[in-house]
Amino acid sequence: MIRLTDLALPLDHEAPALEAAVLAKLGVVPERLERFTVFRRGNDARKKTAIKLIYTIDAVVRDEEEVLERLHGDPHVKPTPDLSYKFPVMAPAGWSGPRPVVIGAGPCGLMAALILAQMGLKPIIIERGKAVRERTKDTWGLWRRAELTPESNAQFGEGGAGTFSDGKLYSRIKDPRHLGRKVLTEFVKAGAPEDILTEAHPHVGTFRLVTMVMSIRETIEQLGGEYRFGTRVEDFELADGQLKGLHLSNGEFLPAEHVILAVGHSARDTFFKLHERGVYVEAKPFAIGVRIEHPQSWIDKARFGPNAGNTILGAAAYAISHQASNGRAVYSFCMCPGGRVVAATSEEGRVVTNGMSQYSRAEFNANSGLVVDINPERDFPGDPLAGVRLQRQLEEKAFVAGGSNYHAPGQRVEDLLAARASTGFGVVQPSYKPGVKPTDLAEVLPPFVIEALREALPVFGRQVPGYDHPDAVMTGVETRTSSPIRIKRGADLQSVNTAGLYPAGEGAGYAGGILSAAVDGIKVAEALAVKLVGSN
Repeated sequence: MIRLTDLALPLDHEAPALEAAVLAKLGVVPERLERFTVFRRGNDARKKTAIKLIYTIDAVVRDEEEVLERLHGDPHVKPTPDLSYKFPVMAPAGWSGPRPVVIGAGPCGLMAALILAQMGLKPIIIERGKAVRERTKDTWGLWRRAELTPESNAQFGEGGAGTFSDGKLYSRIKDPRHLGRKVLTEFVKAGAPEDILTEAHPHVGTFRLVTMVMSIRETIEQLGGEYRFGTRVEDFELADGQLKGLHLSNGEFLPAEHVILAVGHSARDTFFKLHERGVYVEAKPFAIGVRIEHPQSWIDKARFGPNAGNTILGAAAYAISHQASNGRAVYSFCMCPGGRVVAATSEEGRVVTNGMSQYSRAEFNANSGLVVDINPERDFPGDPLAGVRLQRQLEEKAFVAGGSNYHAPGQRVEDLLAARASTGFGVVQPSYKPGVKPTDLAEVLPPFVIEALREALPVFGRQVPGYDHPDAVMTGVETRTSSPIRIKRGADLQSVNTAGLYPAGEGAGYAGGILSAAVDGIKVAEALAVKLVGSN
């Protein structure tokens, strides 16, 4: 098969035009083209009045070698790479060796457990939260009734933080082994729409994610995996730099010398316990700020011009950044078209925001994080857990500013720029539930954040018309953009000073988002399996 990349056609092209473009690119007559499939489709909207669809095509042609030789110098015509996943090892039939343990059932832990199970290693999955159906009820309890369940919410429980998000399945990670394809393939098997295999920026949305993680759990259990919900790891048993076992919240001691740590970016108690036990932890950069909302129609018009509303294009997204004069980078984060801002705290007396959307992306507002960078070397050198303390401090301020009832503090853009508190909202109504209290975000966020936001907003308004509209709404606080720590690991993917512990995913500082976390879960599962099977 031959892969064609960057094949551009007009947005409104007729179906036969794609085959014609393939024939023209290959320089062959129709009789030589046996079949072709769309591997990926994206768009180029830089010129709003002439938006193009950009295709990657896999084609089967007669005398393939002649075509490849003739087009040897064309970087957009190459043999189709092998995308099939290959297990590095398989456990012998009737494997009776140690069972690996996976802590956390988010995207990273989920894929790690699935790969281990497919290799015949029958993992034990420990999840502090509930199974996803019960977790969904608890999460809605916060959103609808301002009732927080600390161990079952938008952060903790089956599916992890990714379940209550936009469900974005794309990443900028380097992926030479095409592990992302393995993730997407397994997701489709579990019920995700097949278009995630072809869309350049695939997403699934929250409702589909719920059923998907249930399906993957069923597969893992059928392969001998074991889930333990409502079970938190309280402590780690170490001896001479080797992990020996886990102390669980139910009072049980679980012997374990091969453990994948996939706890997510909000498992703060676990971070502190690991540091207390001497596991090497270091601070890493992250970002803090707000969620900003605009009507989705504004973003569609700003990005797509007269093509706004086109069903192929769907709801428009954006990615913007600015280097502020105070040395801080300001940028959009986790943009959710046609979604809503949601309550994402996992700790009592704190308020955290995140973005979520369904597969349709059909709700009225667009939202994204509008965040400012935090650099440990500049902001708190020498303290690996200072970022966690900063997050908690800001979340506590947001809780108080919102009314101490899990309502969030919010402010109109015009008011933030004018350095005055908001007293109400205008044409843009905040979507966060249980509610938003108009206030002054300068009472919540550090001065350098407010300063950077005030400088960046007019700049972004020139890049995305309407972005700095007076009535655009900012809701605080967005603090969990990524983990504030990294649990450093070596080339073998084990902790640099604790053998048997495999830090993985977003919580350990090695991923950012569903796809990258899932890919990292595969990598770590492979490393553990090679170590475990190879030594027995």
